[in-house]
Amino acid sequence: MPEPDPAEGELTEATAPPQVAEIEAVMEDSAAGWNAGDMNRFLAIYSRSPQASFVGSGGLLRGVEAMEERYREAYDWSRPDPSGRGVLTFETEDFRPLGDRHALYIGRYVLTYPDDREPATGLTSLVFAREENGWKIIADHSS
Repeated sequence: MPEPDPAEGELTEATAPPQVAEIEAVMEDSAAGWNAGDMNRFLAIYSRSPQASFVGSGGLLRGVEAMEERYREAYDWSRPDPSGRGVLTFETEDFRPLGDRHALYIGRYVLTYPDDREPATGLTSLVFAREENGWKIIADHSS
């Protein structure tokens, strides 16, 4: 089967905008926080703006405090071991710069478990803004 032509829109190392590596690095750090049971590190990727939003099956949330409450209620954070909440990874599906200070990241999140449970997976669309302390999510729609 022939390889897809990068000109058709697939990102490769050679064709990816420079922001891709920076944003993938902060995504990896956020996942590392999840996997270590460190809620602060996991949520550090989100803008501290009260307008930062998360949209999921439960509706619209605004602000990191509301997001933290949602994650604490939905997943087991009682210990650092991620076996109860799953091991989190992200796979980049698409990326688009939106000017110099914003970007759209579309990816797949995957939660894998050590037992016989099927992995939980879904798509996420993230709008990032370059803030003083790096790339931060200002809008998250995950399903």
